[in-house]
Amino acid sequence: MSTTKERLAVRGMACAACSSRLERMLSGLDGVSATSVNLATETAEVSFDPERLGIKDLEQTVRDAGFTPERLTPEGPSDFEIQQAETRSRLAELKKRLTMSALFSAPLLVLSMGHMVGLPLPHWLSPMHAPRAFALAQLTLTLPVLWFCRHFYLAGFPNLWRRTPNMDSLVALGTGAAVAMSLWTLAGMLLGPDPASGAHDLYFESAVVLLTLITLGKFQETRARSRTSDAVKGLLDLTPKMATRLEGDREVLVPVAEVRAGDLLLVRPGERLCVDGEVVAGQSSLDESMLTGEPLPVTRGPGQAVRAGTLNQEGSLTITALKVGRDTLLSRIVQLVREAQGSKAPMANLADRVSLYFVPAVMAVAVLSGAAWALFSSEPAAFGLKIFVSVLVIACPCAMGLAVPTAIMVGTGRGARLGVLIKSGLALETASRIRAVVLDKTGTLTVGRPEVASVLPEPGLGREEFLGLIAGAERPSEHPLARAVVRAAEEEGLALPQAEEFLALPGLGVRARVGGRAVLAGNRALLEQEQVTGLPALAPAALFEAGQTVLWAAVDNAFAGLLSVADRLREESAEVVAGLKAQGIRVVMLTGDVEAAARIIARQAGVDEVRAGVLPDRKAEVIAEIKAQGLPTAMVGDGINDAPALALADLGVAMGSGIDIAIESGDMVLMRPDLRGLLTALALSRAVVRNMRQNLFWAFAFNVLGIPVAAGVLHLFGGPTLSPMLAGGAMAASSVMVVTNALRLRFFKP
Repeated sequence: MSTTKERLAVRGMACAACSSRLERMLSGLDGVSATSVNLATETAEVSFDPERLGIKDLEQTVRDAGFTPERLTPEGPSDFEIQQAETRSRLAELKKRLTMSALFSAPLLVLSMGHMVGLPLPHWLSPMHAPRAFALAQLTLTLPVLWFCRHFYLAGFPNLWRRTPNMDSLVALGTGAAVAMSLWTLAGMLLGPDPASGAHDLYFESAVVLLTLITLGKFQETRARSRTSDAVKGLLDLTPKMATRLEGDREVLVPVAEVRAGDLLLVRPGERLCVDGEVVAGQSSLDESMLTGEPLPVTRGPGQAVRAGTLNQEGSLTITALKVGRDTLLSRIVQLVREAQGSKAPMANLADRVSLYFVPAVMAVAVLSGAAWALFSSEPAAFGLKIFVSVLVIACPCAMGLAVPTAIMVGTGRGARLGVLIKSGLALETASRIRAVVLDKTGTLTVGRPEVASVLPEPGLGREEFLGLIAGAERPSEHPLARAVVRAAEEEGLALPQAEEFLALPGLGVRARVGGRAVLAGNRALLEQEQVTGLPALAPAALFEAGQTVLWAAVDNAFAGLLSVADRLREESAEVVAGLKAQGIRVVMLTGDVEAAARIIARQAGVDEVRAGVLPDRKAEVIAEIKAQGLPTAMVGDGINDAPALALADLGVAMGSGIDIAIESGDMVLMRPDLRGLLTALALSRAVVRNMRQNLFWAFAFNVLGIPVAAGVLHLFGGPTLSPMLAGGAMAASSVMVVTNALRLRFFKP
């Protein structure tokens, strides 16, 4: 069965009950294999069989659920851009609605309750002397607020008819009941003989103030949620809007959207690059911290790759555009972060299951408690209405639906800022439980390329002369050891003469004539075969004890000295291994290298457990063995030959030495070649999961404690009741508190 995946923007979800219900409806469609609906990002991701289902069917299901779908296509605006535009529009609308509601709610509150706190009303408006005018004035101030907040009724009541109630339904029922009761009382006052008797049974102010408070809460919640994507917005803002394109001898300023692969671009000091490309001319230091988290600038010159979003600090660069628009590394990172923010963590399943049945249960509790107080207590009938409204409005499940997604959004965004690309909420939650870490040796614990460690020329031959001759002979060779020798000579600024009569001898080394002198470089067997004079019996034992490869050299058929080459241990490896051990995490080194060499590197890094001689296709077996021992296991590799092991591990962490390849591998990517990013990733995951638990605790605790109080349980024992206005304020505060708590993750420091 073929499967395709579609992402839809979903507008109109008010609470966790909405997202849970929509997810259930989409999952029930024939042909759908997986569904994830996220309240915080307002998106739905659906995997389905295109032969049995179409995108139109998905969109119609969203509409049937009472929401508005919008397809997210690669050609159109990204879901982030759509969401940002929607959020700005919603904030403006909420601000207008809140302002107008407050303008009418404030005088209504003074009118209805001012005399209770020493604010006398004029005689013509007094409830004792002019009760009809008093009641009609309240109605006059109530109607505009009902109009400005009509959304609650236009969305809430239809959801009731569809038997899919949500937060809007609770608000509509609660405030609607208060308004209906007040209108009934008003009718009695207008038509009855004793209008003053009903003046204190009006609840217009409860409904109006409640609507205003809930609108205030939604405004604060939306404003807070808009800040959860600050990290993504910061990444997007790194790409400039204009670029300088070179057209012959002319410099033309063009919008970045018009730049195409193959264009020549000029990047001046202080400007950011808008494309991924290659330097053609010039040399400069680039700040790449926004991509890798590495604070130190790096030098880039002709022939070297550069990335969109990086900041040119010094000289001018001429670059060829290779990848533009959504194909750049920066855009791909942003997209992966957005997908992670829209993903779910297993911890969210509990909130989803509860939310699905929560609203109907709350409605039942509200009806039963209100009816019980009205029918079986000595309190007036209006007291039952007050209980009914309070229970409905305090029990909004918004906080439940936001508890986990907002923490994931902020956490993944913060990770991107710290150079850790986290691909899903599942990866975050899994990383917090890791008890074993398997580290690949080459490219993970070590730098990943051979480097010259020692240069030991014979007496009478200068170090620079010796290194220059050997590097000149090795220059035509493509062998990794030869490349290391040439690189060392170039880094020391040595001029390398052209090699003549070059001959590579497989399994032995090379022979060449450099500057008129015959040079041999390779293993001891090569020099013995060529009957080199002055050959010592052994190389220094210290070189072998350090795990270095020894290169023997001869000049003009006489022994000239030794070079040793080694894959250097990363500076931070020992620190990271010690940090993992301090957390009680089992550390294993996995390598295809021979046992002796592997043990040397392991000893330097502080790793006690070594699995050597393991080929790439067998590494997954080691992962399976450790997992079978009941330990949640992370595999850390370079993302190239470790793919099977990365896939099998509970958590695959790819080193970003080659970001283009690593970004496609594993559940997390360390975007710079620094193993300390692993400690950052694990610490961040624990902080995010801790934040999720805090949010869920407060969301559930709020309802567990708030609903009984609103239902009048304390009043049974002579305690206070909860007024609808306080209930509405508390409900709004719970959602704002959850989002604000998640926003603390923006300041996480490893």
